Amino acid sequence: MSVDDYREWARYAEQDWQLATSLLRRKRLPAVAICFHAQQSAEKYLKALLLSKGLAFPKTHDLAMLNSLCEQQGILTGFSPELLTLLSEHAVVSRYPGNEPTLEETREAVEIARNVRAFARRWLGLKK
Repeated sequence: MSVDDYREWARYAEQDWQLATSLLRRKRLPAVAICFHAQQSAEKYLKALLLSKGLAFPKTHDLAMLNSLCEQQGILTGFSPELLTLLSEHAVVSRYPGNEPTLEETREAVEIARNVRAFARRWLGLKK
C-alpha cells in the first residue's frame, strides 16, 4: 500500500471519524480528543480527494487551504472557509490547556467533519 493511495488516506480518515463519534457518546465528553479527531478526519479526507486527482499536497493542518486546492482541481466542495478554519484550530490550538472546546464547539467540529466526510466518501465512490 502506498502513501499516495487515496483509499489508504480515506481508511485512516474513517478511523479518526469513528473515534470522534464514539467519544461523543460518552457521559463525560473528552472535548479536546473529539475535536482533534474530527479535524484529523476532515484533513485526511481532503487529502484523499487531492490524491484521487493524482495531486500532492503540502504538510499542513489548514483545511481551508486544502479545500482551496481541491476546488482549483475541480472538486467543488462548497465548504465554508470560515468553518474549515474553525475546525483547523483543533489540530493544534485546542490541544493545550486553557483552550478546551465548549460542548457547542465540540458538536460544531463534529458536524463540520461529518459534512467533509459525506462529501469525500460520495466523491471517492466509497460506501457510506
